[in-house]
Amino acid sequence: MKRRLALTLSTALVLGAVAAPLAAAVPAQAVVAPAPGAPDAKALAEALAGLPDEDATAALVRVGGTGGSWHGAAGVRDLRSGAKALEHARFRAGSTTKVVTAATVLRLAADGRVDLDAPVQRYLPALFRGTAFRQPVSVRQLLNHTSGIPAGGGWGDAFADQYAHRFDVVTPTQVAASALAKGPAFAPGTRQQYLNINYTLLGLLVEKVTGGSFADAATRLVLRPAGMRHTYFPGTDRRIHGPHNRGYQLVDGEFVDVTEWVQADRSAAGDMISTTADLERLLTALFRGRIVPAPQLEEMFTLPAGVPGATMSAGLQKIEIGGRVYWGKSGSRYGYSTGIAADQDLSRTVVYSVNSTDAKGEEMNPVAQRIIMASVRNTT
Repeated sequence: MKRRLALTLSTALVLGAVAAPLAAAVPAQAVVAPAPGAPDAKALAEALAGLPDEDATAALVRVGGTGGSWHGAAGVRDLRSGAKALEHARFRAGSTTKVVTAATVLRLAADGRVDLDAPVQRYLPALFRGTAFRQPVSVRQLLNHTSGIPAGGGWGDAFADQYAHRFDVVTPTQVAASALAKGPAFAPGTRQQYLNINYTLLGLLVEKVTGGSFADAATRLVLRPAGMRHTYFPGTDRRIHGPHNRGYQLVDGEFVDVTEWVQADRSAAGDMISTTADLERLLTALFRGRIVPAPQLEEMFTLPAGVPGATMSAGLQKIEIGGRVYWGKSGSRYGYSTGIAADQDLSRTVVYSVNSTDAKGEEMNPVAQRIIMASVRNTT
């Protein structure tokens, strides 16, 4: 049984919640290239079957590689109308934003504007002044989450608290200052702890180095070269512009619409809106060396040495499935769970967006799990 959030909700919280019966599932639409090693279309279609349900209201998938491609969609655009889910919809990409951020920093490193071995204190001295961070924290340690900098302040982990503040604007500088005020959690380079704060600081570093906004730098250095024309950083804008499927959080049997939300505090760590096609373009362009030159690109396929249990590189995570190694990244914001992955030679690429009804839950969304396992299968 799916874990439920035990919350007492005010009338304001459930305003706009949907209690109508779930609509019938929309069959996946697919394109299959009948070649050896092609994705298993039957398994992928089955992974999307039955949507919407209590786990997800919609799902979008693209699987590609040297053997062929498959793409599909299932579920509904919104629960009120029951209209068919939009396959080319935009969605909140969550922490897959970090792949773009890492690529932006590595591009700047390739251009000689950022030294990966230099302490971040050199780039952001005002932020670190007066803090307990005496040991240098390198840019590389931010990239691979071994910095020892703790999480910044927030509204707490409970959905009700987060929802109540969903339109409040907190700047990345404020988040960074609250984190640095706590002092180091561990000595830099000794452990790996995945936290947004590392990439929040990288976003501020990019702004300091380029003299402009992080969004402008990332768009110029990564999004445009990759051909990601439908991807953008909303900043303080609560809406998703362009075609999109609405996101919901299931709370005590009620579907609460969480589509509109200000993500400015996530910034370079998770404030990106994209499409499955654009994220597929990112994987392809990045892994082929079109965005980051080979010497710096190797950082994305290298785990930190001497760090026990490390699985994360610069912007990516090493994933082993069925004896094969993939490099990818997942992300979640309320209403949306996203994942991207590929093996290094691009023989298989996977991108999905699931409109998860408990995107920030402790367990992985069952629909996303089915998609992942089906996506690494080939036709026989």
